[in-house]
Amino acid sequence: MTDPQSEQRRRDIAAPAYPDDTGAGDQRLVDVLGRYARRQATYADALAVLLDSRLIVPVVAVLGEVDERGADKTADMATVLLTGADGRQALLTFTSLETMAAWQADARPVGVPAGDAAKAALQDGAAALVLDVAGPVTFVVEGEDLYGLGAGWNLAQVGDGRSAWIRPAGDSASAE
Repeated sequence: MTDPQSEQRRRDIAAPAYPDDTGAGDQRLVDVLGRYARRQATYADALAVLLDSRLIVPVVAVLGEVDERGADKTADMATVLLTGADGRQALLTFTSLETMAAWQADARPVGVPAGDAAKAALQDGAAALVLDVAGPVTFVVEGEDLYGLGAGWNLAQVGDGRSAWIRPAGDSASAE
């Protein structure tokens, strides 16, 4: 017999966004980032592939309270914001478990759509999303591109290696 309360708790836990995820990088994204690093693809090309990609956001333990002996009393889990020399912050994301491990092997991986990662960065007050900070190819999304990605807008190629965000009809949000 099933306990109704435990059944309710089971339903309240969200299913993973990528249940069959092995942690490998999306090959299309890895390929375009490699071409971008060799100057064989534009920033807009890489951004267009990133739009539909799964990213890994690292979550790490952050010490909360300590007892009188200095031992952990509580700890929280948090995403990682990198602060640049100019004081701006960026949310760290990775293409794969391998690239995340190159940065910090003991971080907990959470697979999310790129748009959700961008939205989280904006909600945290970050100015950018940094992909694969430890390499092999670091890619930064900031400004209007971070906003468009986080808002779920469509990306259009408008010229030689250039792109523009198309806001859906009825969306009155502004990037300002």
